[in-house]
Amino acid sequence: MMSAYPIKVKALEWANGSVRWINTKLLPEAEVYEESSDYERIARAIEDMEIRGAPAIGVAAALAVAATVYNAPSEDVAQVKSLAFKAIERLRRTRPTAYNLFWSLMQIEDALRKDYTSVDELRKAVVEKALQLYKMDIEVNARIGENGEKLIEDGDTILTHCNAGALATVALGTALAIIRIAWYKGKKIKVIATETRPVLQGARLTVWELKKEGIPVTLITDNMVGYVMYKGMVNKVIVGADRILLDGHVINKIGTYTIAVVAQRHRIPFYVAAPTSTIDPRASLDSVVIEERNPDEVRRVMGKLLITIVDVPVHNPSFDITPPDLVTSIVTERGVVEPPYTINIRKMLGL
Repeated sequence: MMSAYPIKVKALEWANGSVRWINTKLLPEAEVYEESSDYERIARAIEDMEIRGAPAIGVAAALAVAATVYNAPSEDVAQVKSLAFKAIERLRRTRPTAYNLFWSLMQIEDALRKDYTSVDELRKAVVEKALQLYKMDIEVNARIGENGEKLIEDGDTILTHCNAGALATVALGTALAIIRIAWYKGKKIKVIATETRPVLQGARLTVWELKKEGIPVTLITDNMVGYVMYKGMVNKVIVGADRILLDGHVINKIGTYTIAVVAQRHRIPFYVAAPTSTIDPRASLDSVVIEERNPDEVRRVMGKLLITIVDVPVHNPSFDITPPDLVTSIVTERGVVEPPYTINIRKMLGL
């Protein structure tokens, strides 16, 4: 059993040789599911944010390689492996910041590098590895939720940014797994969701998820965060992460750093929820690539309404970096990590 908790939203599924996903670009206006076995189509879905959120990106990439191997027409092991590695290289180029993508593809590469006597044996091994990562994501998210809900008190109002929910994972979510499980355990909580400019993941996705659960949620614009904290309307902040460094630097959706600064000013706990697969054991702060996205995400609302001059220069980084001194603790499937992160993250990982 993958989870003891109800799964009302599932972002990804394996469909007998194809990958099926909910197109998050179309939510909440339309609930549309896409399906493909073509790694190029799945790569574009990741780039275009039909599939988004670090854990979901990682699992989708693993499933895409599995679909490539599953449907390969050749019965030559070397040829099928070559095709799989070609798929991996394409998928690796989709989004540069989310570490789960690279972690998942490394797991698939390890499976591919073993010796196989037949293509059937290779297919079985790669599909099993991808499905293991798929199931593990749900189990890990449930454990994150269980570990994190202990930090939540009855009556808390929790502010969250972007979407670190089921739509950013296979199911349950990371930050929203904590909120979900606190709610399932009877804690009377409320959520404040930031709209999350420029692609509005909070307004479109987090609100949609929480409404499905019946969890009370209020939407605010990003520039209201300071005001609601000043007014005493927030007890805790919980966000997800796209990459965490060994020293505790957190790379997450643009705007996270601002929220962390204001939270510290108002002495509000700032929690980060992420699986250990989000922790990059090798990267230094200087080596992290922050993705710069299409300027029209800022010039237009959801690619439609033009809100500025058509050719104005735009700076559109998708992520920012929150220093460890602003992070109260990091909630993982292995437990809650407290400062000093340089010591305690390594200890948790056994490094």
